[in-house]
Amino acid sequence: METLDVTKIEPRLKHPSIFEKFDALADGQSFVIHNDHDPVPLYYQMIAERGQIFEWEYLKKGPEIFEVKITKLKAGEKSKTIGELVASDYRKAEVFRKFGLDFCCGGHKTLKEACDKKGINVLEVESAIAEIEKTSKNNQQDFNNWELDFLADYIVITHHKYVTEAIPMLNEFSAKVARVHGSSHPEVIEIAKHYNAVAEELSMHMPKEENILFPYIKSMVEAKRKELPISSPGFGTIANPIRMMEAEHVSAGGNMEKVNELSNGYAPPVDACASYRVLFAKLKEFEEDLHQHIHLENNILFPKAIELEKELLN
Repeated sequence: METLDVTKIEPRLKHPSIFEKFDALADGQSFVIHNDHDPVPLYYQMIAERGQIFEWEYLKKGPEIFEVKITKLKAGEKSKTIGELVASDYRKAEVFRKFGLDFCCGGHKTLKEACDKKGINVLEVESAIAEIEKTSKNNQQDFNNWELDFLADYIVITHHKYVTEAIPMLNEFSAKVARVHGSSHPEVIEIAKHYNAVAEELSMHMPKEENILFPYIKSMVEAKRKELPISSPGFGTIANPIRMMEAEHVSAGGNMEKVNELSNGYAPPVDACASYRVLFAKLKEFEEDLHQHIHLENNILFPKAIELEKELLN
């Protein structure tokens, strides 16, 4: 890939030279700009003059050398969604959590779309992603390359089991805290209401996955392995139950987002008792597990299952 060393270009010609280089690219092609300072003004100029037809990826970010890979998108192509970014490297989930970006239910948005909605500087997020990409991936579970039947079993054994075991305790503590502290902290009554909606939704949601959707996905994987035809399910195409599951994910995720807001990011007040503090700590853990749970389904399992069904039917 060609590198354009901007440090060797006369200042007044730097941006015109970069634009000339970019305009000469074919769709899908890239080049790297090498500079001695952060070229962030160029990013905003390109957005203003060319629109969202490029991807901007930091390869090196200071303090002395900055390198950015600029890719011209194909006609009609959009940048990767934040769900796709996390699917390819789950470490990025921590960056999105830090900035309050929803990578599970809101995973269909591009990074810029998600940042614009939250009023966040997209380049700050890009910079944080560049930093985390420098760290080792050795301890990361490569969910994106798992077989779909194994991934479905993992979701049930890890996340469905966690939810099933967490709900009784959270039911008890949310009700207790609302009853005891609701008069002085009315927000805990609302927290209990939104949490209960999530608990009820997931209690009906998970059996549908375990008894209907996941067995069909596993049967497709088996059919592909053995080169067998697949039988037509009662729900038509797999996209139908997936749409329903994703809608329920949005509902559960929205209620947990309200819990997060009402609890001020799960920060208990100074007069909180032990039960109050345990409730907030457990709700935070519950939300973090739900984020990964929904991410694995929305951004990895479901899209791949849809493609697998198309492959087998063709």
